[in-house]
Amino acid sequence: MPKMLFSKIRIYECKDLIRNKKQPKTLDVLSSRKKQKNNIRCVFIKKNTEDSHYQLQGHGPKLSDLLENRDYLDAFRSFLQSEFSAENIEFWLACREYKQMTSFGKLSKKAADIYKEFLQPMAQKEVNIDHHTREKIKRSLVKPDLTCFDEAEMHIYRLMEEDSCSRFLKSEAYKNLRNAARSPM
Repeated sequence: MPKMLFSKIRIYECKDLIRNKKQPKTLDVLSSRKKQKNNIRCVFIKKNTEDSHYQLQGHGPKLSDLLENRDYLDAFRSFLQSEFSAENIEFWLACREYKQMTSFGKLSKKAADIYKEFLQPMAQKEVNIDHHTREKIKRSLVKPDLTCFDEAEMHIYRLMEEDSCSRFLKSEAYKNLRNAARSPM
């Protein structure tokens, strides 16, 4: 029995030694992580200040702001044409126009026109949406309502917002337009 007692004491002594050795290392690791975190924060702050003055005010103008202003909308449309993706803004504008229609006869014709021009496979201005959304819209053309293009419209809007808009805000066309709007006439 004393042999076991001795071995138990020995194990506890070893555990205390191990704990004492690990504690300073843990503190060192934590302090070095804090230093790394601060360094990363410094890098992020520098990157944000280099981008543009809009980065300090939030995230710059949103796509919705650009689409409300006629000059910016025209510049954005030209930018998308230069990138061979003008069908996105044209589809979005066609959907907005479609939602403002009141006559059911015209609504049905306009819905069919939008489908043929933008959503039908191999259409002249085919937009990039998933198959399920395309089929859902195709089924809704039997009896179209004002919301039949909503899902595709939101998808294209998000695509423009996440992809095209950020490139447009960095483009010379946007910078020139913004500077022209700031300068007094």
